[in-house]
Amino acid sequence: MQRYETALFIFRRDLRLVDNTALNEALRTSRRVIVCFIFDPRQIEAHAYQSQVALHFLIQSLDDLATQCAALGANLAFFAGLPVDVIETLHREHSLDAVFFNRDYTPFSRERDSDIAQLCHALHIDLMVTADALLNEPEHAMKSDGRPYKVFTAFYNHARQRNVALPRPLDKGAWLAVASTVNLDTVAKTALAPKPIITGGRTHALVQLAKVSACADYAQTRDFPALQRTSYLSAHLKFGTLSVREIFYHIANTLGIEHPLLRQLYWRDFLTHIAYHFPYVFGHAFIDKFDQLPWENKSDYFQAWTQGKTGFPIVDAGMRELNATGFMHNRVRMIVASFLTKDLRISWRWGERYFAQHLVDYDPCLNNGNWQWAASTGCDAQPYFRIFNPWLQQQKVDANGEYIYRWLPELRGVPIKTIHQWDKKHTGTQYPAPLVDHAKETHITKAMFKLAEH
Repeated sequence: MQRYETALFIFRRDLRLVDNTALNEALRTSRRVIVCFIFDPRQIEAHAYQSQVALHFLIQSLDDLATQCAALGANLAFFAGLPVDVIETLHREHSLDAVFFNRDYTPFSRERDSDIAQLCHALHIDLMVTADALLNEPEHAMKSDGRPYKVFTAFYNHARQRNVALPRPLDKGAWLAVASTVNLDTVAKTALAPKPIITGGRTHALVQLAKVSACADYAQTRDFPALQRTSYLSAHLKFGTLSVREIFYHIANTLGIEHPLLRQLYWRDFLTHIAYHFPYVFGHAFIDKFDQLPWENKSDYFQAWTQGKTGFPIVDAGMRELNATGFMHNRVRMIVASFLTKDLRISWRWGERYFAQHLVDYDPCLNNGNWQWAASTGCDAQPYFRIFNPWLQQQKVDANGEYIYRWLPELRGVPIKTIHQWDKKHTGTQYPAPLVDHAKETHITKAMFKLAEH
């Protein structure tokens, strides 16, 4: 039933037409729908957590989305400015009856959307916010006492019992074309970093999704970065070129409902829920007693880590992959994060910010949760006394050195046996000696945590 004459739908992190909950609701209930994307200066202009490679991915995705819209006779309008200002202008020009968008969960998003809600109330515009980005909403996967889960396994066992909605095709409807105030090519020129290795847009997302069958042996191969047995869907999930429901059912139907890739989707929900229920985690440790740990934060150590010049080959290979491509294998992310916090005693906040600046799949909730997990300060985190040994990890995940040789060309003439014993045999190359002694530094780190614990 059509309730509205003219509605506005705002694309945000849902850059697709298919299975887009709020867009379908707008088309179903409105005689005509304006579709737009707003370049918010608080997100687009330079700031401490901005990822240029993610901006590239966003622009690629928007370009692809605009093409899909045009094929349906819809014009995707681009605006620059605060959402409240854009909405107010469009209302003045087109007499909006309703504004639709899908829900987001970060503190920034919630404050932005609260401002939009106040404006819509003042202008007598209906605001329709729908759930779309997660398998389960933060309020739905709760303990019996109404409190959020703080342990992933318990959360997972509960959440996976809940039905996952089937993906829906695009509903039929009518569009209202409005003129853009900013050109996508103009915004593209502001993205200075190299283009990411993962290409944005639904067209490429569908190609990548079709390759998920190659992850059939994911449980056996997931820890080996040289094999590249990863779905490469994380950035597409972040920007919504595919819906989480499309991915869930494609994996379930292709690889089986018990496939471990599906568990990763629930980890995504869990960390998003934690950030939603406990927003103080942005800037503070989830575990209060570890919030004021005396991190040493040596700037020269941090620079060596960011440049991939620590003398720990698996760490450096990971950092150079990140810097060159905007991506890093998940197991290596764990190793480099553990090394920064436990071997170099640099705050997880520094690593969180650096990853935010360089990851194509940067998601504030997941990035924060993963860093706090590695640092042992977070929810259901790695215990502080269990510390990754980078030498053992290197031998375990890259025994023949294929990944290391790929990203550290200065070591290509060095036998892998020597590389695996670089702490004892470093010599004769431009590659540096180990920055620190792992055993010594982790002993100090454990003592630091133990003191804070008591």
